[in-house]
Amino acid sequence: MGPLFIPALFLVLSSHPDSPGSNPFERDVVKTSGGDLTITFIGHGTLMMEYKGTVIHVDPVPRYADYDKLPKAGMVLVTHHHGDHFDVPTINKIRTEKTVVIIPKVCDPSITGGTVMNNGDVRTFGDITVESVPAYNLIHKRDDGSPFHPKGEGNGYVLTIGGTRIYIAGDTENTPEMKAQKKIDIAFLPMNLPYTMTPEMVADAAKGFRPKVLYPYHYGDTDPQKLVGLLKNEKGIEVRVRKMR
Repeated sequence: MGPLFIPALFLVLSSHPDSPGSNPFERDVVKTSGGDLTITFIGHGTLMMEYKGTVIHVDPVPRYADYDKLPKAGMVLVTHHHGDHFDVPTINKIRTEKTVVIIPKVCDPSITGGTVMNNGDVRTFGDITVESVPAYNLIHKRDDGSPFHPKGEGNGYVLTIGGTRIYIAGDTENTPEMKAQKKIDIAFLPMNLPYTMTPEMVADAAKGFRPKVLYPYHYGDTDPQKLVGLLKNEKGIEVRVRKMR
């Protein structure tokens, strides 16, 4: 089963800052077949999710949040080794002896006790299934001709939680593997140059695999309203903009 439907809405939303005195991040609440999934939009490529008492931190780094004030992790997902996505002291701060820390192999030398997932791997941890999707550049490259994100180095992740499929793409362009995704309910796609995608590339990808809800994230100085305009006539794809600069 997928998310619970209500007329004219795909998600039941609670889009608001946290209560006074806590971290003022936007949150959306997703009604899944297994219970509420709360998504907290921390910033850039950094997210936090909560489901049935399990907290999932995605690319936790200290520049976007004070992790002394956030809950400990049941799971940490790291997409790649760049400093705006991977910070070992922050991970160590939020992990416990039971925390599952999922990393690509490129991060393995830097952190102890991580669970390495290579592109294409599928693993199940309790109620959550994690699929690793390649995340890489096709076009945008450094001055020396090397891609900002080489193929095989970074991961995107598809999480299946309560029957709901959430695709967190990581730093990538609109790759064939992205367009081949199936039955994605919620997608987070990066949109900043020169490192990831233009709004046109995000729109192209979205038309390929058709997520029901699309959040542009990691969008830097790119205007997310441009993506809204590009997809305004695509029935079945709802673009939601949150503070993920």
